[in-house]
Amino acid sequence: MAASNAAQNQWEYQIRVNLVDAFAAVARANPADPSLQPLNSILVKYNATMKNQFDAFSDFCKDAEQRGDTDTDLYRWTKATVDKPGKAQQYATRFTIYADGGKEVYDKAIADGLEADLKPLVGTILTRISKIDSNPASNPQPPMQS
Repeated sequence: MAASNAAQNQWEYQIRVNLVDAFAAVARANPADPSLQPLNSILVKYNATMKNQFDAFSDFCKDAEQRGDTDTDLYRWTKATVDKPGKAQQYATRFTIYADGGKEVYDKAIADGLEADLKPLVGTILTRISKIDSNPASNPQPPMQS
């Protein structure tokens, strides 16, 4: 049992949420909008922010292009995703939570607390909560392209 806990603790975690369509549009346009107060009060508790996943993909591509760093599999995969018709709509309600001062991944205790505090918002502001671990075996990697 101890070995299992040690293996589990080596990974970091990330919380992703899907917002109800109307709240997603508000969150993308004005994250401080009063209608998001129940969600924002939880984010403040965990020193967290959230970003729409499509916007994050687009920003990643723009940054890579400005740096001239476009000859990578990750860039090509992300750019293909951003440019593919329907992807903007598909990702419109999906947000990643950056917690513990803006970290992309964080300790399990933080992720567990966030998940527990967010659960009461499912059905009102949120439609879904996902907790992702950093174990590469659990997460699909961008396809290798030649």
